[in-house]
Amino acid sequence: MSLFASVQTGCLIAFALLLLLAAWQDWRTMHIADGISLGIIAIFAVWAMTGVVAGTFSPIDLALALVCAAGMFGLGALAFAARTMGGGDIKLAAAVSLFAGPALILDFVTVTALVGGCLGVAILAGAPIGPVASTGDGTMRARLRGNLPYGPAIAAGGLWVALARALT
Repeated sequence: MSLFASVQTGCLIAFALLLLLAAWQDWRTMHIADGISLGIIAIFAVWAMTGVVAGTFSPIDLALALVCAAGMFGLGALAFAARTMGGGDIKLAAAVSLFAGPALILDFVTVTALVGGCLGVAILAGAPIGPVASTGDGTMRARLRGNLPYGPAIAAGGLWVALARALT
């Protein structure tokens, strides 16, 4: 394994660890620290530049990854304005979109939506998910008004992307 491949593998491992941290933090506190998303962006920069130098990632790929992240952030901003997603979730999804790029963005969105849907169904079924779970009166109405920690779903989509990148 070349030095460049080793660096890229290390970046993917660090990316996965930050995703797990984001999922855990959101599950426990309904908050995702900005440092996690910034860390993912920094790791992506190292991963992408290493790929450009090694010839496995082109400047066009880099530009398209930035477009995907900007698009995800824009859609997330609309969701934030509609009060359907939190700011930390949006920043995390945009950061993960860098790694997804156009080749894996649909995979990322699909896995994230499926896991998020499963979390939503679990909450409606009464599962004690997130810190807000213990504060409601337990009725269906209270569960529908409660918040959903979406960081674990975004992390699942991101882990899918990390695995796909590691296998290519």
